[in-house]
This record gives sequence, C-alpha cells and structure tokens, in this order.
Amino acid sequence: MTRNGTSWQPEAGFSPYVDGRWTDTDGPVNEVLDPATEEILAQGHDGTVRDVEAAVTAARTAFDEGPWGRMSGSDRRRVLTGFAEALDKRRAEIADLVIAETGAIPAIAERLHVGVALDHFAWAVEQSDRDWTRPLPPLPGHTLGTGVVMKEPCGVVGAISAYNFPFFLNMAKLGGALATGNTVVLKPSPMTPLEAFVLVDAAHDADLPPGVLNIVSGDVEVSRSLTTDPRVDVLTFTGSERVGAQVSAQAAPNITRVHLELGGKSALIVRSDADLADAVGYGMRQLITQAGQGCALTTRHLVHRDVYREYVDMLTAAVSRVRTGPPREDGVGMGPLIREHQVARVEHYVDLARRAGGVVETGGARTAGLDRGFFYDPTIITGLDNSATSVREEIFGPVAVVLPFDDDAEAVRIANDSPYGLGGHIYSADTATAFAMCRQIRSGYLAVNGGAGAMHSAAPFGGFKRSGLGREYGEEGLEAFLETKSISFHAG
Repeated sequence: MTRNGTSWQPEAGFSPYVDGRWTDTDGPVNEVLDPATEEILAQGHDGTVRDVEAAVTAARTAFDEGPWGRMSGSDRRRVLTGFAEALDKRRAEIADLVIAETGAIPAIAERLHVGVALDHFAWAVEQSDRDWTRPLPPLPGHTLGTGVVMKEPCGVVGAISAYNFPFFLNMAKLGGALATGNTVVLKPSPMTPLEAFVLVDAAHDADLPPGVLNIVSGDVEVSRSLTTDPRVDVLTFTGSERVGAQVSAQAAPNITRVHLELGGKSALIVRSDADLADAVGYGMRQLITQAGQGCALTTRHLVHRDVYREYVDMLTAAVSRVRTGPPREDGVGMGPLIREHQVARVEHYVDLARRAGGVVETGGARTAGLDRGFFYDPTIITGLDNSATSVREEIFGPVAVVLPFDDDAEAVRIANDSPYGLGGHIYSADTATAFAMCRQIRSGYLAVNGGAGAMHSAAPFGGFKRSGLGREYGEEGLEAFLETKSISFHAG
C-alpha cells in the first residue's frame, strides 16, 4: 500500500509502515472492531516476523548511518515540533478514532486520550535540545586533567503498547525515545492498531527521516520477534504483569534494557475528616474511566469505619446513575470494554467475589437492553477483606471493592498489602497527615484530594513491586532512553 500523496484514513486499510513507507506483507488479515457495535472499523494486514526484522533493520540503519542519531538537539527539536504541530491539527480526527476503536466516551477521548497525551509529548519535545553533558570536578592533588559525563541515545527502541489508552501510550513512548535521539519500532495492540497508524501522516508532514518511526501491528510472534532481536537496544512495554514477565525473559539473553509499565490495584483512602462528596465523585470517576480499563485507576476504596456506610451508600447512588452504553449517545457516562473476553474476565472476578461472601451493592451484570457491544455495568462490592482474590488481583474492568479501616496505620498497611504499587489517592481535610501517609505508601504515584488534575507533564510515572520497572514521562522518562558515557583527558 502506498500513500500516493493523500491522507491515510482507516477505511483505506493498513499494513506495516517501515522505512518511511507503507509496505506489502503476507501477514494475516486484521479486522478492527468497534467495541460498542461490534462492527468492522477497518480491515488491514498485521505484520509478520519478516516485517519486524525489516523494521528493526530500518531503525538500525537510520540510527547508525542516518542523520537522526547525530542530529543536533536544536535540529531534532525543530523536526519534532513539526510532528507535534501536525498531530495537534488532527486532534478532532484522532479523538474520533479513539472513540470508535476503544469505546471511550467523547470527554475522555478528547481530554485524556488525546489532550494529555499531546501535552506530555510537547513537554518531551521541549527537552530534545537539552544539554546532558556535565563536567567532572578536579581530583584532589591532580590539577592537569579533568573530564566530562555525557548522555547519548541508546539506539533502537522497541515499543509495545496496550489497547486501553493506545494513542496516549504510543505518544508516551515516542516522546521519550525520539526526544533523546533514538529510532523506534512501535508494536501496537492488534485490537487497537489504528491509533498508531494515524501517526504516519504527521510524520510525513514533519519530514521525520525514514526509519526513525516504524510501525508493525501483530500477534505474539510479532512481539517475540521484537523482544528477542539483539539489534534492539531498549524495550518499553505497557501491558499485563504476565506478559511483562515474558518480555523481560525474552530480552534477557541479549541483556536488552527493559522498561515495564504493568498492572495495579491502587488504593483510594478516605479518612474520617474527608469531604465525602468530593471523595465519592473522585471514586466514581475512577471506576468508570475507560470502563475501568486503566492500570492506575483506584479499584480498592479504603474508607474509615466512621464514614464507611455513608460513603458506600453515596458511591452506590452515584454509580447507579451512570448510564452505560454506546459512547456517542447523549447522557452515556461509560462505554464498553474492549472485547468479549474482557467482559468474561470481569464476570469471573465478580462471581469469585460473590462466592467469597462479597455483596454487590450495584451492578454485577452485563448491561441490559444492549444486544451488541461489550458492556458491563459499573460494580461496587463490599463484604470482603484484603485477602480476597477479587481484591488482590487486577480485574481491568469497572469493579471497585470498598473495605473499612479503623486508623491511619491500618489504612497504610492495607494499601501496602498488595503485589502492586502503581498509584494511590488520599482524601482528607488534614493534608499534612495525608502527605505523611503518602510517604509511607509504596506506590510510584500518589495524590491528595484529587491532586492537581491531569498528570503533570514533568512528573515521572511508574510503579513499585510488580507494577513495573523504570519510569515514563518527566526527566526519568527521558533518561530511560539515554546511555551514560564518561570521558577524561589530560591537560598536558
């Protein structure tokens, strides 16, 4: 498939994008579905192992022999600014694609999937001409020499993104990798490949050199080809803990640097002095955002026993008013899950909760009256403790469990009693105490009373424990794609 000077549209299909052009492939046909209607949005061809090999070759050549790895920071910033501006002009088009491909409601698609993603990317672009060199101090007693410490791009980055926030995740990986001078092979989820291929026109508009950005959608074999290729210098993966472990194991023989952004079971702590209306509003939004398909969403609500029943009643009432349905319909507050298998997964965990003595306060079933699409009502469960399977394991759906606690120490203990450590939130009128509790909770991201709204572009994001390795965004997210080199020299 060739571009022929016209803008790419999903209905035109897709194939691997390698070395600055669409390529022919004998890869399998991929029919991308709208999860709200089960209708086919686009039909194209996923890549093969050979396509991945060609993409890595193109990225390797572009870095080793092309201008990108040697380009000055100011020139790289100029190109990436054009890329960012080209994407910004397509905001409405991209948001429309997000709604269709992921089932996001328009407000979430426009603000979080696209708006925050482009804000983060713009921040990374601003850092692309940053001077990472620093002088070494003179050694005591040695006056005839000194040295410098430099940071330089690693080389080829293999980026594997997930289906829940595809455009957001793609831009997160591209921002850090491209701003620091690396080339990229992007492997999107085959369920949501369109939000990767929508980048192609913007790359052409910005004159991004061929081979700097390559995109190959595909299955497990395609991913394995990327994770095991010794020519790849860095792997960045977002997805499940189980697959993240496989990525790490596959990369290990080549000693490839691996960054993993994995699952979570984050706690929302509501102290007895909290503004309950604010806490309930936040808890409800965390439950329904992207139908609960978010690794950092708070799915364990830990509430002080003095206000526990009141909080449960208020949250149940708020969630019961949320209309689940096709995201473009007026009044809909939550759209579908991505596929039937994800609905079945949610059903499984809710059934486990019931069998363990859990009480379903609201929800707990597929959405009535919808004969197409992958819908499940937002669900609140009480009556369990922190040892229950449905409390400890990531469900990745619109299910929240509410647990009581008696004092701050117990709240912190329960929050930390998890294999994960990605996010966390505390609602309290006593912000000093809430901050002190944040310091005791082993999570990579925490907020007090809702935080500052959208994620700060300069703030690193990632998790403790089984929530992953490394950080995205911020200075740490840039350094993830840089190698460190020291050079010393003699003054004589």
